Amino acid sequence: MVVNQSARSTAELIVQCLENEGVTHVFGIPGEENIHLVEAISRSSIRYVLARHEQGASFMAEVYGRLTGRAGVCSATLGPGAINLLLGTADATTNSTPLVALSAQVGMNRSFKESHQGVDLVTMFGPAVKWSALVATPGAVPEMFRKAFKLAQTERPGAVYLAIPEDVEKAPVADGAEPLPVNVPRPDEPSPGQVERAAALLREAHAPVVLAGHGAARAGAGPALRRFAEHLGIPVATTFHGKGVFPSDHPLALGAVGFMRHDYVNFGFDRADLIIAVGYELQEFDPVRINPRGDTKIIHLHRFPAEVDAHYDVAVGLHSDIGRSLDALAAAVAPREVAAAREVAAPGGDRIRALLAAELARGQKDDRFPLAPARIVADTRAALRRQDIALVDTGALKMWMARLYPTYEPNTCLISNGLSTMAWTVPGAVGAKIARPDCRVLVATGDGAFLMNSQEIETALRLGLAFVILIWVDDAYGLISWKMDLEIGRNVDTSFGNPDFVAYAESFGATGYRIAAADELLPTLRTALAADTVSVIACPVDYSANLELIESLGDLDESLS
Repeated sequence: MVVNQSARSTAELIVQCLENEGVTHVFGIPGEENIHLVEAISRSSIRYVLARHEQGASFMAEVYGRLTGRAGVCSATLGPGAINLLLGTADATTNSTPLVALSAQVGMNRSFKESHQGVDLVTMFGPAVKWSALVATPGAVPEMFRKAFKLAQTERPGAVYLAIPEDVEKAPVADGAEPLPVNVPRPDEPSPGQVERAAALLREAHAPVVLAGHGAARAGAGPALRRFAEHLGIPVATTFHGKGVFPSDHPLALGAVGFMRHDYVNFGFDRADLIIAVGYELQEFDPVRINPRGDTKIIHLHRFPAEVDAHYDVAVGLHSDIGRSLDALAAAVAPREVAAAREVAAPGGDRIRALLAAELARGQKDDRFPLAPARIVADTRAALRRQDIALVDTGALKMWMARLYPTYEPNTCLISNGLSTMAWTVPGAVGAKIARPDCRVLVATGDGAFLMNSQEIETALRLGLAFVILIWVDDAYGLISWKMDLEIGRNVDTSFGNPDFVAYAESFGATGYRIAAADELLPTLRTALAADTVSVIACPVDYSANLELIESLGDLDESLS
């Protein structure tokens, strides 16, 4: 092959491919081995977002991908830089989020031998992504990048990893090498035969329940789900990832299921004789919690078949566009056909909603200090608008926010419940503000998770982004303390010390607040959310409420059994 020496470099062709895919931002940290790619990005329409840790860059890209539906892109150098990308990349795959991770790699001229910073990154990323590959020649770039984005964004979405050797990155490409056209899949219609089989189950059901998961949110199936539920009078529960795809204040809403062994929402499933699973994926939570005997009939609506599980034995599967499947199924079943067979419109739905509302109302009036978790949830909800975004970190606070935080629109309460990673929320807020600049963004994080990636406060301030970080402070890894208390009667090696969070925030140039009484939180949240900067609020929390909740749910379980 004869190459024109004045041709574009591989790095420039990669950037053209990224632009062709609609990429607007690349999150990362440059290294010696990918400086040509970073320089080529600087001359393009794409903005390179310089992070302070590659892990942070991967979380920024993940949240950007989750909110836009387009693959977020993160970038790193080879070796340690690439390895730092791995956590957010794996988190994206387990959270069904489109992401493309790029890193440098040692040159092909030394890849066959022991070499400085040489690690088999393709093999390392392999188990955590949908596809992991080495860009071995300049000519492979157009096809490999089109394939990477196609795989990342196709159901079920996830992460893809490409390693680019340093000598390939700066090599010239042949004349005529261009990005490939982007093909957009068309929504597909459900099988009429499968629709009729599912309709027959619905007609026979006395107490059906819908379980809406992450796939329903990704598919934009909220309006169709609402039409379906209202047409047939069927109550709807969601997973943590599905929160908001069915509004919490709808009369048929049951709430979120997935954390506690047996929470209020589970009682709706206890009485159910049919589960209509809409966009649910098994990694969101174990189906044994809603189908412990494995004998409840299940209709599975998704773009792909269900994973095999003894407690998720699908009676009928509709593998097509979720919204179209819901509309077709609703059209096949007239309300009068199910009214005679149905004992109640919502199995315990009114009582379940009342229990959740009462718990949140009690929390709103709880003036204890440190604050009760339910009080923090209630004040957070009161401070945010319906369309604003809360990013909920992993820890004891996740249980409280997932259970009690009313959510009205999809992707406005973001939770990592696939890998359940800690410390994704502060960098994730950067991705969220870039993806949804008109929304207010709040990070709910524990003190343990906060300090793992708090350096990205500087990134946010440098970019001129404004959001609020609400730290639930208990000077411990509270979730692990709680689990230890439950299982072994005491907790060990979970406590730590903390810095002065107000001074820490101010050292970055952010604004810091310290909550000293329960009635200070809501006005502080409102002030911080209105500010045009990053605000850090340190709020002491009383996690003795964790054990109180376990006892109350246990008593409730006995009373309803």
